[in-house]
Amino acid sequence: AGAPHTKKPEDKSKLKASLTAGPKFRSIAPAICSGRIVDLAVDPVMPSRWFVAVASGGVWRTDNNGTTFTPLFDSQGSYSIGCVTLDPSNRHTVWVGSGENNSQRSVSWGDGVYRSRDDGKTWENLGLKDSEHIGKIAVDPRDSNVVWVAAQGPLWRAGGERGVYKTTDGGKSWNRVLHISDDTGANEVHLDPRNPDIAYASSYQRRRRVWTLINGGPESTIYKTTDGGKNWRKIESGLPSVDKGRIGMAMSPADPDVLYIGTGETQIRGNIQQGDGVYKSTDGGTTWTDISGNTRDRS
Repeated sequence: AGAPHTKKPEDKSKLKASLTAGPKFRSIAPAICSGRIVDLAVDPVMPSRWFVAVASGGVWRTDNNGTTFTPLFDSQGSYSIGCVTLDPSNRHTVWVGSGENNSQRSVSWGDGVYRSRDDGKTWENLGLKDSEHIGKIAVDPRDSNVVWVAAQGPLWRAGGERGVYKTTDGGKSWNRVLHISDDTGANEVHLDPRNPDIAYASSYQRRRRVWTLINGGPESTIYKTTDGGKNWRKIESGLPSVDKGRIGMAMSPADPDVLYIGTGETQIRGNIQQGDGVYKSTDGGTTWTDISGNTRDRS
């Protein structure tokens, strides 16, 4: 007779295919109103290095294309962030606008503008603490001391520091160069890289109530200055004449005369949303054309 049959012990250290075939991956976060990422700033010299602004979670940095992240803002006065911008003349200088730029009931406010000169290791608060919600910051590529801020202003009340602000001394003092009204602030500001005295700003009229959001009005539109903010004019030929909501803007890096905007939530007539969509200008905002077709926008 041969050797007795010995049953091979079961290897319990390995997962069987039958055990892993059933479960499927699903998204567990962020949910509808949590974990909102509001802005990114990517290092133009080292593209694997990003700064990430979180609506209710501070500022984070990755140096390895998002494999790992380091929190940068835990010791600062605000955890709610609206935007992050790198100085085009010095990529180690980071500007942050606190107070998220959304208008949900879950929104939190901020305490002004921050700047770091060492990649986010240390920060200084440079004022505009009553802006509460900042939509965008733009730094003049010719002079790092010249900085523009689009401040939405308080969400639940009128007044505050709202509109477009500009500093020429690196944040020691601020001048409001565009003031629409105590109910309307600025959502974004963009500089023409060929001549940064040319700037575009989108105004945003809104008010949060417990029971509703007034997300637009006749004062939401596009403004342009050609003299560094001394004078502004509306540029809305071709845009819908109905009340507009929050307007997002993009400028073509290949041709700054080409602009795109999303007009956001606007007026409802007969259960039909009117005027919202994507518009394009090829002449520096002088005229606009609706290019959205059946694709509508909620900025």
